[in-house]
Amino acid sequence: MTESTAPARRKRVFSGMQPSGEAHLGNYLGALRRWVSMQEDYDCIWCIVDDHAITSGGDPRKLPHHVFDLAVSFLAVGLDPERSIIFVQSDVHEHTELAWLFNAVTPVGDLERMTQYKDKAQRFESIPAGILNYPILQAADILLYKAEAVPVGEDQRQHLELTRDIARRFNATYGETFPITEPLIDEKVGRILGLDGEAKMSKSLGNTVGILAEPDEIWARVRTAVTDPQRVRRTDPGRPEVCNVFSLHKHFTDAETLAEIDRKCRAAEIGCVECKRILADNIADNFAPFRDRAAYYKARPKEVRDVLEHGAQRARAIAADTIDEVRAKMGLRWRDAISD
Repeated sequence: MTESTAPARRKRVFSGMQPSGEAHLGNYLGALRRWVSMQEDYDCIWCIVDDHAITSGGDPRKLPHHVFDLAVSFLAVGLDPERSIIFVQSDVHEHTELAWLFNAVTPVGDLERMTQYKDKAQRFESIPAGILNYPILQAADILLYKAEAVPVGEDQRQHLELTRDIARRFNATYGETFPITEPLIDEKVGRILGLDGEAKMSKSLGNTVGILAEPDEIWARVRTAVTDPQRVRRTDPGRPEVCNVFSLHKHFTDAETLAEIDRKCRAAEIGCVECKRILADNIADNFAPFRDRAAYYKARPKEVRDVLEHGAQRARAIAADTIDEVRAKMGLRWRDAISD
């Protein structure tokens, strides 16, 4: 194949998700749905970031099961091990090694300015160092694979900017090594509020629903969702533009039905309970294939393990080259410098 006819190398993207069991609605809308579509156009690496998860504490006996359940969710929604690298962070030790090396070029002041650090630090009487250094490990996750882009939510933009700063500092100090990773922010999705209409969707806050939940469970969760606070009675006209349930409809309801709900809500021809029922049914229908695929993988745990182990092998092949280059540039390959 000549140079003129050779296919262009696809841009590499990396992203990870903490394991807390099966993925939920916020994970799907904010990340997984997009990850699936990106497999068509990018060289994709998707990671279950269990090294990050331990900074939050929790029961270590549950963590392996949470990793497995999230892996099942990945496969259920359509992440394809033939088109992507799917693996567990702790299976590739180069993540934590590169994070330690990045400590040499990361000012403490930059870490202390992170908004998420300030928020999380308030939960601790004695702040673990891992909470402060969390963004350094994130930078290592991304730059270990020299990812040129990362699909992130708006809440992660600050962390990605730190990753870019770390890459610049390393390149300036030790020579050109890492790309300046670009954020891929889906402006159409925006911030996904939980069913409480206040906070970001989170399993720990109980304001979401699992993507593998059965229809009855989906309805039980959606029926608790907060709607337009000014619509007290069914006969009150609604305001879809401020209703969180209506905002979720935009992701699961076809345009014609959505327009009808909008009109009927404003005219008080449809109540909030009926509106929620339609949403719950649409979510259940959309997620039905996920439930079927998840049942398949849950019955075949070895197949899931094989996917993750093969993914880790592929990830390690890339990671080893990066670490070898970094160690050489930082003077950590002393044997090569000392002649006999």
